[in-house]
Amino acid sequence: MMSGLESALTMASSPSWSQRVRAGRDLASFADFPEAADALVGLLLDAEDTAVTRQTAEVLARVGTVAAVRLIALAVAEADDHQADWLQIGLHDALVGPDGVLDAAAICGQLARDQDEAVRRGAAEVSTWMDGTRC
Repeated sequence: MMSGLESALTMASSPSWSQRVRAGRDLASFADFPEAADALVGLLLDAEDTAVTRQTAEVLARVGTVAAVRLIALAVAEADDHQADWLQIGLHDALVGPDGVLDAAAICGQLARDQDEAVRRGAAEVSTWMDGTRC
């Protein structure tokens, strides 16, 4: 299992956008591991390719844990407008799909009390993207 994590961490810094997308998918289930969390935030804020941002946000939203959504909130707090647009699209992709089961309201409520101000700010922004859901 850890070898899968190590392999995905290596792919996260690949020059190939498709390798970085795959890394995001592979790392999403490790969102509560600090080394994976750092790599995932980097992928969410990928400067080279919007597909990496969009697909990493989508897969983290589909994982749907507090740890996974916390990383999206952190990225949103640091994102420029262009990156934020793609983060929002990735979240939307996860929420409107047939298996869109993210309990955004419950997670937002938890993140609104996070110790990290950037997470609270990002969670508030994410909540404005949800239809009728507020932190």
